[in-house]
Amino acid sequence: MKKNIYWFLTLLLMSSSMVFAQSTVTGKVTDNSNNPLANAIVSVKGNASTVKTSEDGSFKIVSKENAGTVVISFLGFESSKVSFAGNQNLGTIALVLSSSEIEEVVVKSTTVDIAKSRKTPVAVSTIKASEIQAKLGNQEFPEMLNNTPSVYATKSGGGFGDSRVNIRGFNQNNIAVLINGVPVNDMENSAVYWSNWAGLSDVTSAMQVQRGLGSSKLAISSVGGTINVVTKTADQKEGGVYASSFGNDDYFKNQLSYNTGKMKNGLSASFLMSRTTGDGYVDGTKFEGGNYFIGLGYQLNDKHDFQFVFTGAPQWHNQRSAAPTIAQYIKYGNPAEMDPNIRYNSDWGMLNGEEYSFRTNFYHKPVASLNWDYKISDKMKLSTVVYASWGRGGGSNGTGAIRGNRFFADNLRKADGTINVDLIQSWNSGQAVSIPGTTGTSTRGLTSGQFQNNNGTATNTTNGISKISSINSHNWYGGIVNLNTKLTDKLTLDFGVDARTYRGIHYQVLNDLLGSTSFNNLAGDANNLNTVSNFQYATEPNLNPLWNTDYQKAINYNNDGLVNWLGAFTQLEYSTEKLTLFLQAAVSQQGFKRVDYYKYLSSNPLSSTDYKNILGGNVKGGANYNIDEKNNVYVNAGYYSKQPFFNAVFINNASVINENLTNEKIMGLEAGYGFKSKLFSANVNVYRTTWKDRFIRLTANINHDLNATTPTIPGSAFLEGVEQIHMGTELDFVFKPFKKLDINGMFSYGDWRYGSNVTASYQDDNNVVITNPTTNEAFKETLYTDGLKVGDAAQTTAALGFSYEVLTRVRLDANYRYIDRLYAAIDPVNFKTQAANDLGSLELPSYGLMDLGFSYKMLVGKNKENSLNFRFNMNNVLNTIYIAESRTNILTKTQADFATETLYNNYINTQTYNGIDTSNQVFFGFGRTSNFTVTYKF
Repeated sequence: MKKNIYWFLTLLLMSSSMVFAQSTVTGKVTDNSNNPLANAIVSVKGNASTVKTSEDGSFKIVSKENAGTVVISFLGFESSKVSFAGNQNLGTIALVLSSSEIEEVVVKSTTVDIAKSRKTPVAVSTIKASEIQAKLGNQEFPEMLNNTPSVYATKSGGGFGDSRVNIRGFNQNNIAVLINGVPVNDMENSAVYWSNWAGLSDVTSAMQVQRGLGSSKLAISSVGGTINVVTKTADQKEGGVYASSFGNDDYFKNQLSYNTGKMKNGLSASFLMSRTTGDGYVDGTKFEGGNYFIGLGYQLNDKHDFQFVFTGAPQWHNQRSAAPTIAQYIKYGNPAEMDPNIRYNSDWGMLNGEEYSFRTNFYHKPVASLNWDYKISDKMKLSTVVYASWGRGGGSNGTGAIRGNRFFADNLRKADGTINVDLIQSWNSGQAVSIPGTTGTSTRGLTSGQFQNNNGTATNTTNGISKISSINSHNWYGGIVNLNTKLTDKLTLDFGVDARTYRGIHYQVLNDLLGSTSFNNLAGDANNLNTVSNFQYATEPNLNPLWNTDYQKAINYNNDGLVNWLGAFTQLEYSTEKLTLFLQAAVSQQGFKRVDYYKYLSSNPLSSTDYKNILGGNVKGGANYNIDEKNNVYVNAGYYSKQPFFNAVFINNASVINENLTNEKIMGLEAGYGFKSKLFSANVNVYRTTWKDRFIRLTANINHDLNATTPTIPGSAFLEGVEQIHMGTELDFVFKPFKKLDINGMFSYGDWRYGSNVTASYQDDNNVVITNPTTNEAFKETLYTDGLKVGDAAQTTAALGFSYEVLTRVRLDANYRYIDRLYAAIDPVNFKTQAANDLGSLELPSYGLMDLGFSYKMLVGKNKENSLNFRFNMNNVLNTIYIAESRTNILTKTQADFATETLYNNYINTQTYNGIDTSNQVFFGFGRTSNFTVTYKF
């Protein structure tokens, strides 16, 4: 009996020791410079429990096992795995900056779809906040993506915030841009205006580009890819930053930010303010922009977390909207040497000694969002975000004429190519002036006793030129709710809704009479017979985020575009250490309505249409398999049924619904391979995207009786059956041969073509269908686009760069980027014959650009807890002159086009530039630019 009791007690003690065996593991997490990292995530591999590091970077975690591996993760850094045995202090663990990923643990809200390394089966590149803040300088925010495969970002006209980006040959109207999971593409045309987000770089924690259909659960326009921006939150560690930058062409920027950190009561706050000014690299593109960011956080308890953000970037900037011809660049450069003035801008001049532009963009788009993350249980989480945006502003232009000369006519230019605005003002105010192209001096006549401008272009002596603006404001409200449920340890289900309502406010206003007395709105307001006004409104943003513009007097047109969106989405994900599978589906209904206060009497039913509801959606799926700790492969596929844009529903600025509406169909296929080690990481992927039933409306000049000898009238061409096929391969890599040296590179090769001929039908500006006079049926013709290269982006890109720590906290970096197979934008209306198709798309000259950077971090303060950071950037170091884009597709002539070799040689010598016909309208890229930034972190 005693023997049995002995064995029972022994077994009980052994069981107890097994049950209560556990380890307490402590340590401290820092960055490379020994700065503590607060809120880093610490977990034990194979254990669901996690903890966050404290403000000083320390942590304490209890493991149920006596030995195992601790995993530490933090945004923008490589994860670190450290083994432990028993109770152990691991000491200081320094995380290494990550080159390519955002760790899954740093994003609280499940409405934010961040791709995870070796898990999410999509082609993805990530740019960290530290890289953006160091290398952006006085570049545009999208240009930070230029070292990403299949991405082509340019400054376009070169005005502040006028840049654009293409991914895999698709323009940014077909790229989904999300900020903290909230879509920001315009709901009428899916456009993105980066000038509205000029301050976004100041508050970005990381920017991730998902090429292809991406991993977002929403039914969004990610034909080419998704740009997902994650901004700062209020609960960052306590501290502040002051930064001052200056660069070429009087670029100057000041920025101040401060974070309270999470306080004991769960509250946190963050704010940022900045101001940027400059003259602009391009002539006549002066600008001023501000930025504000307010973040408030409150963690009620372990279950409820709230984050409120209010941000905006009021700005105005003069633009280069019209693309000059190469011949104009050369004319106002050095014609004898065929040396173009790449800064030339045809949209501006001087008025009373001050810069005056007819093309000014001004806007203020404040955005407010409230995130609520509710941890219902260990297996269920509800994430909700509600948001609102009130955009106010527009872009200006000139209207009217002086004796038939528009503001951009050569007769109204000075010898240096700028607009003679002083002459325009003199004419408008009735002074005697000498107008080139006319004889002698002339004086303006009066209309009803006034010097009255209008928008006509007649050659009479009574009209004048005014500056007007097209206002494109909006009120936008929305919300996204996502319920995330772990069905098992391996299976997760997401389900949610996406609701938005949008009112686009469109009208024109008078900005500047330029010396005239009044403006006569000849078209007339159907509901207001008084067509004469003299109300003038400044081309500047109002700093009031809730500014109401209802008091403004509209001219020429006044209408609203209303869009309602209701969507539902779901995702099922199966995930183990080796295998991840996901299946997504989303559906959305978009309702389009047009309200016109100008063209139609208020009693006319067309003054306010019913909603035209269109259903669309997508289904996506993919798999990632981790072969081992270094190798992984993935595949994904998806199908989209995408609703047309607002201007395809209501065409030609009228309230008549297009009868030929059809959804666009997009099919995407992708496969990839990844390799990851401490020394070398690389990703290779291939893709194919087909895009069918695109609706394209183009401005066209039409012959009513289809006889080429009769005068043409302005109208529109509507293209049916447009198909594009985009295929390609992509490579990116990071090589770290030793601790202080990072080498990175990328290569992408695309084959982007139109996949079919298209059918064009025509309407004039009054929506009258152009008919065949013989059959009296709608006239249609074939446009020979099959096989043409898709233009407006480079189909081959490559980059190679390095970063080397020369001395402690002294770093030198350089990057060389090569662009090839860059084709001009094409107008399908110009391809009415097979012969035109055979000539193909205009290929622009290839080019390469080198950038350099230098940075130094000085530790200051009593305990070296603060720092002074110095950063110098030089872009396009070699001052390469290159054409970044062409808006026309005019091909050079061959010797066979000329009667003699002499005539051909004269053409080559005077009519081409680097093999490109000088009548093409292009934008040159910037030459050498530089900037210097001093940052104090405290």
